[in-house]
Amino acid sequence: MVSATSLAAGLSLTGWLVLVVAALMIGFSKTAIGGVAMIAVVMAAAVLPAKDSTGVALVMLLVGDVVGVWTYRKNVDWRLIGRLVVPVLIGIGLGAWFLSLVDDLVLKRTIGVILLVLLVLGFWPDRVGAHRPSVAMGYGGLAGFTTMVANGGGPPMSLYLLARKYDKLRFLGTTAWFFFAVNLTKLPVSIGLGIVRPETALLAAILAPVVLVGTWIGRQTIHRIQQKTFERLITVFVAISALYLVVA
Repeated sequence: MVSATSLAAGLSLTGWLVLVVAALMIGFSKTAIGGVAMIAVVMAAAVLPAKDSTGVALVMLLVGDVVGVWTYRKNVDWRLIGRLVVPVLIGIGLGAWFLSLVDDLVLKRTIGVILLVLLVLGFWPDRVGAHRPSVAMGYGGLAGFTTMVANGGGPPMSLYLLARKYDKLRFLGTTAWFFFAVNLTKLPVSIGLGIVRPETALLAAILAPVVLVGTWIGRQTIHRIQQKTFERLITVFVAISALYLVVA
């Protein structure tokens, strides 16, 4: 039991406060503004080793996913999700291979570079045609890779769905089910790589009630946000996530 509690026991008060805020943001992201989750992942990485933070965040994301898929179960584009299955699985496989090779420093730098590229590309699907299969394949693969290495699949998926002009509820329903499936797929891989283990699972379990509070806040908030405001907020949070990791 000592080994299972050492990660949580080693946190300072500031570290706990950061993780509580991150857990609230993860819950909120699953029922309101998805881009917030990436900032939460960054915050967790600031107080935990990169791979440990990835494991803790993955379990917390799955807790939020369960609420998200139930809340938006009637607002899902299943055809789009079906088209993304193959590229996402390829991306997850590449991400798992990459994780087995690199240390924490390389991982953090890679996350920053990936998000900077996403920021620069921005609305690329608008210009080349968001409905083209090649665009879907590209963003699906990128979402799979970034979600595997850093629980960061939200930014590419968000930019893709914004380019397809999804309304906010369809956006939330599609992303909720998409990432629930992706995160479940990642779980056994992450266990095999030692990213999710007793230490990280215990810390995530302690924070799970905070995640649920965040999902409740998101459900109370989303219907008060206008569509245009929703789209702008998603874009802003993607940009903030990218810039923070690049300069950190």
